[in-house]
Amino acid sequence: EVLLERDSRFVRELEGKRLGLVTNPSGVDGNLVPTADRLAEDPRLTLVQLYGPEHGIRGDTPAGDSVGDALDPISGLPVQSLYGSRKAPTADTLENVDALVFDIQDIGSRTYTYISTLGEVMKAAAAARKPLYVLDRPNPIGGLRFEGGAVEEQWKSFIGWGPVPVTHGLTVGEMARFYNEELALGCQLTVVPMRGWKRSMTWEDCGLEWTTTSPHVPHQIQAYLYVPTGMAASSCTNLSDAIGSTMPFEAIGAEWIDGYALAAELARERLEGVQFQPLAWKPFYGKWANKSLRGVRLVVQDSHRFAPLRTAIALLVTLRRMYGDALELADDAAIGKHWGSVQFKTLLLQGASVQQIEAAWEPWLAEFERKRQRVLIY
Repeated sequence: EVLLERDSRFVRELEGKRLGLVTNPSGVDGNLVPTADRLAEDPRLTLVQLYGPEHGIRGDTPAGDSVGDALDPISGLPVQSLYGSRKAPTADTLENVDALVFDIQDIGSRTYTYISTLGEVMKAAAAARKPLYVLDRPNPIGGLRFEGGAVEEQWKSFIGWGPVPVTHGLTVGEMARFYNEELALGCQLTVVPMRGWKRSMTWEDCGLEWTTTSPHVPHQIQAYLYVPTGMAASSCTNLSDAIGSTMPFEAIGAEWIDGYALAAELARERLEGVQFQPLAWKPFYGKWANKSLRGVRLVVQDSHRFAPLRTAIALLVTLRRMYGDALELADDAAIGKHWGSVQFKTLLLQGASVQQIEAAWEPWLAEFERKRQRVLIY
């Protein structure tokens, strides 16, 4: 809404220019009308090209699958995929646009690929000398908490693209400002700011409808639980994060876990804002299809006090303590790409506590906080 207001200075700057839009189904206005439709229908603007991230422009491609170029069935505009063999807009499509607009709802985690797409778009825009307008959106897990360590050079990937922790507490617009400054991208960047958002807000404080950001994040609860269960399951070869069931990311389990015992042990960690309910389930697709799994459901009771990465660490520390080598840790490549280094794996195998693991990141996080302060908008 801020972009397209009647007297918007942003519209005045974009009027008469050919626009390329990077978006997906999460890019909607307050009435749930897609940004692509709003821009295409606005007589002041000329939308000529669409770009789609992981899962595609309409969000119907499974995680990790390459997305091909196509014509958008709704608008009829060409869509260039930014997930597959290429990750950035190509020079030939950028020759046909005068400015780029980015509108995607992120979920606040380094491993969620939309902020990696943002970085690649910024690099391409800078190289082509095209201005980029980022339509800002809330960080659904809040703007105050950040957790995790740096991404070491050897482990940089599309799930660890920028020099930010696992949870970063930045909005999409602030992330763009951080990339531009910290990585010296030289992008001609304009952030179209939100109105009324405060750093202390989590999603339920915003008064907005959640729109599916990816196939396994259909509701706001998955935004909160993507990090704790997703990071835990990605760190092991024999854990399920309930993908393949009706509650993706809401539970953690395996065939060999006693859910009641695990819930009791996790309660001793006294994690704030979350409770653990014993649960049994049988996924109906994916790696664990038709397997009887047992574990715990994560119930977020206070999203403001909930610490997603601390919860992931607690899950793995507790499972390791209870089951030892029955918890099969992933190889160094998988651990390194998700956590940014193999330090976490080393500490876990040494029997470190949650507090000891978090302490290992504190010096780097203090430096990140200093840099982060320079780009905050709210």
